[in-house]
Amino acid sequence: MEQYKGSVTTVGNSEAIQLEKGLFKQHPEFSRKARVTASVFAPGKILISLENDPIYINEEDPILSSFLAFLEKDMADHPEHITPFTEEEYNRTSKLTAGVNVSDNEIIPDDVTL
Repeated sequence: MEQYKGSVTTVGNSEAIQLEKGLFKQHPEFSRKARVTASVFAPGKILISLENDPIYINEEDPILSSFLAFLEKDMADHPEHITPFTEEEYNRTSKLTAGVNVSDNEIIPDDVTL
């Protein structure tokens, strides 16, 4: 994952995040006129995404979308890391989850940290 340093500063009457110029050279989609959304997903952690980026349009979870985009890039860059799910692994996970019932409609309590 690429990382860029920056700082919080004041611009006029607003707070702004100033980032290294290298970010904008490597990722011109974040040009000066780009419209972005900042999503806070944990204390001290934000995700900045382009508002018109097809990855994020009509998506309910920008964190999941970003993770899937990361996986897609990693799989394309390093296909040698992809290995098939073996029958042995399937049998092991089946034993570990035997008798566990889940529902997509189940609500996770607020005190559970994922």
